[in-house]
Order: sequence, then structure tokens, then C-alpha cells
Amino acid sequence: MIRKILIVEDHPSMITGYQTILSHNKLGDVLEFYSANNCKDAYDCISNETQPISFDLVMLDYSLPAFPEKEIFNGGDLAILVHKYIPGAKTLIITSHFESVILYNIYQKTQVNGIMVKTDFDDEELLLAYEKIMSDENYFSKTAKKAKTERLLAEGHFDSLDRQIITLISKGCQIKTIANTIKVSEDTVKKRKSKIKDILGIDKGNDEDILRECRLLQMI
Repeated sequence: MIRKILIVEDHPSMITGYQTILSHNKLGDVLEFYSANNCKDAYDCISNETQPISFDLVMLDYSLPAFPEKEIFNGGDLAILVHKYIPGAKTLIITSHFESVILYNIYQKTQVNGIMVKTDFDDEELLLAYEKIMSDENYFSKTAKKAKTERLLAEGHFDSLDRQIITLISKGCQIKTIANTIKVSEDTVKKRKSKIKDILGIDKGNDEDILRECRLLQMI
């Protein structure tokens, strides 16, 4: 499949590196690359109504030279712009930030398909992120996942019932057993499991996917 990829990064050598890595993707995709080095150039490319390009993926460095005239100050602002002009495009933010509050705020504001912290990944990780995102899954590198869960826990998104369900899932318990153990209906367990998947960014998956994400986030 031919896919169009826009990489927004203010260091040309990084753009070249990303292009080289992604060209070896395991999906067998043939990639057409486009690039921009700052928020203004990216804005012009994304919002071009005269010759619009239907990008399949837009990769955005978070810290970029701003375009204050349009109130675009970083890759997060550009991600919102992508969702407006190219709703079918996937978005991936790459950042040097590792602070939980900042990473969680980026996610909350942009609702991107993925966030990768630069200190977390190598070539294989970037390829994995590409393959997951292009297969309609979200992808967050280790630090981004940890930040997301820390904030969700701090804000009470996972309550004690959710944690009990996760613990029982880790012990191999099925819905009926979980319901009997914590004394709720099976319907409640199903709804809670669906909520847990949503919070963890699991679009499709089973108990093993829940456990995998929880282990990565050191919740179990």
C-alpha cells in the first residue's frame, strides 16, 4: 500500500533518520514522504485547500518554531489542525518531554494516536509505533504510558472496583467468577472492563491485552 507521511521536525537530520527507519516497515507499505521544519510551513501544508494532500500519518515533533500569527506554538497545536483539515490522518507526537503532567496534558488536548518520548525508543520501537498506529491502534511509549496512567489514577479514573477487576483478571478469573467475587452483576463487570480498555487506549482486544498494558504501566 502507498501511504503519504508528513514529518514535522526542525532538525533535517532527524527527518532523514525517521524516513530511513520507516522505509523498512513490516507492513510492506511504500511511503511517500513530505516534510516541514516549523509550525508555519506545517500549517501551510496541512491547511492547503488549493492542493490538499490526504496524509495517512502526520509525525510531529512537539517543540517547534512557532507561528504566533495563527496561534500555533507547538506540535500539539498542529495535531489539532490535522484533525480539522485531514480527519482521516493518524497523528503521532514525538517529544523530549518526560514530565507526567505535560505528557498527559498533550494527550488530553490533542487526542493523538500516539505519543513517543525520545529517550524511550530506538529504530524498532518507531517501527512498532508506525505499525500499530496504521493498524488503527494507539501507541504510547513507556514514559508516555506511565504518565497517562499516573494522571488517570491521580484524577480517580481507576477506582478500587476497577483495580479489583484488573487483579482478578491477572489471576485468570472469568466474568462470572469476578462478578461473584466482588459481588456485582456480570453486566457491571463487562461495562467496567470496557471502561478499563478505553482508559488504557485499547480499541480492540481481550484480557491479555489489558494485562499487557497494565504490566507495562506497572499496575500489576
